[in-house]
Amino acid sequence: MADMAQRLERFDRAEALRRLGEEQFDVLVVGGGITGVGVALDAAARGLRTALVDKGDFASGTSSESSKLVHGGLRYLQQYEVGLVFQSLSERQTLLRNAPHLVQPLIFVIPLFGKGGVVDKTIARTYSLGLWMYDLFGGFRIGHLHQRVTATEVHNHLPTLRLDRLVAGFLYYDARADDARLTLAIARTAAVEYGVAAVNYAPVVEILKDPKGHVCGARVAPKHTSLDQIDVRARVVVNATGVWADELRDLDAPHRHVMRPAKGIHIAVPNAKLPCNAAVVLPSPSDGRNVFVIPWDGMTYIGTTDTGYEGNLDHPTVEEDDVAYLLEAVNAAVTDPVGRKDITGTWSGLRPLLASSPGRRRPPSERTADLSRRHTVLPSESGLVTITGGKLTTYRKMAQDTVDAVLRQLGEKVGRCPTKHLTIQGSNGIDTLRQAGVADRYGVSEEIFAHLLSRYGDETPTVLDVIAERPELGERLTPGLRFLAGEVVYAVRHEMATTVEDVLSRRTRMLLLDAQAASSVALPVAELLAAELGWGQERIEEEVAGFTALAASTLAVVRSGPALAGPAGTASLDPEG
Repeated sequence: MADMAQRLERFDRAEALRRLGEEQFDVLVVGGGITGVGVALDAAARGLRTALVDKGDFASGTSSESSKLVHGGLRYLQQYEVGLVFQSLSERQTLLRNAPHLVQPLIFVIPLFGKGGVVDKTIARTYSLGLWMYDLFGGFRIGHLHQRVTATEVHNHLPTLRLDRLVAGFLYYDARADDARLTLAIARTAAVEYGVAAVNYAPVVEILKDPKGHVCGARVAPKHTSLDQIDVRARVVVNATGVWADELRDLDAPHRHVMRPAKGIHIAVPNAKLPCNAAVVLPSPSDGRNVFVIPWDGMTYIGTTDTGYEGNLDHPTVEEDDVAYLLEAVNAAVTDPVGRKDITGTWSGLRPLLASSPGRRRPPSERTADLSRRHTVLPSESGLVTITGGKLTTYRKMAQDTVDAVLRQLGEKVGRCPTKHLTIQGSNGIDTLRQAGVADRYGVSEEIFAHLLSRYGDETPTVLDVIAERPELGERLTPGLRFLAGEVVYAVRHEMATTVEDVLSRRTRMLLLDAQAASSVALPVAELLAAELGWGQERIEEEVAGFTALAASTLAVVRSGPALAGPAGTASLDPEG
């Protein structure tokens, strides 16, 4: 384990901060979401000296608040985005291969509803044609073709579905990932394996330029440290800040804003309340959009909305209309209605959409749901390279295109992009650890070992080494969820966790799954962090108060909203309705 520990120690915030001020970099990537860490990994893997900074934590924006799906996007076929579907399905397979502990196949079920036990043949043919096209464009690579299934089979995947109008259904396969942990794993791969100086909580306050007006770095003001400001010298600066892209471009030069953020919210309920073992696709009675019902770690989450957003980019909130929209879609289809009192967690994320997509023939739409999920690389005259648009599934291709643009700007050739076959930290040796009896050899239950494998992969033994230091580190943080106290200590030592929120929102996902439970363990988590980071009592109290307020705010709307009237029995479930 000594070699593993030495490698993990390279993901060290203090050391990375020192390097930011002392080294000359080829590339400085601003933005620690999925796109930014992907760019940093790609650049470093091609031999470029690379640094990465984010104004908050890694994945603290959109990349921890998505629908957590790695998929082609069946609905994009309806928008004639055939190229995007093909690309996304290709990238899905790359992720399944390169990060098998974090990205897993997931069954999707589309119920077919009808009147008098008969579904509209046109609707059935439309779905069938779309799914055959999906398979043809790459869906088949997952090892399964779609299939038509009976009403009973559909009901088995979501037992509270109403049977009075359920006629049949379709089943197909896509994939899912814990978005925040995938982002973190890529950041750690870049730092540990390829020497990227990666730092969270280091906001850029100024773009630095040489006497000719060309970008030559950035000034950052790191938080949670005694350091004031650091001038990071870099030959190229990449703007991978997602929905904040226009803000960083404004630091470079005045420009026409190109972003049109869209808000998507999700709600979580106990799986016992909405039991499902697959992702079930339900139509919204109000606008016909599809809503997903997805199982996750003993809970079920429902999402997503897709609405234009013009508020504070740092704090997108869950509104009453958002919750009502999702509950309406679910309760129109189930016999046991989900009420606001059943909701244990919520999250709200912003999609970094472009107001228009270059090369796309369709005119701009008033609905954000109709905007393209394609990405665009935008170089500025001064040398700032901006990557924006896109989605979680295609982050690797976005990074490849960005680094290609960086190399053109540098006028250098340093080899082809290697990331298509570059494995992510935790994926090597995972098959060996999944063999029967391995959990017994490490002295833990099969349930806990499977939980750790799905989060840390082949680094699970290192996590268990941390847990073995003290018996209490093997205890669950809260009875209802599987997260262990030892994971908190591991997050501080090896995953650059700096705050209670880092741990409870992103290193574990407790805040999203059960905000009240997360709030109840804020103090013991703060005390674990304090022992590792040297906090005093004042910092402990600040952290607990701040996180408790955050947790309360995530449930404020569902706790204060109007009472649920009951299932929308009169709502039409017909796709044309």
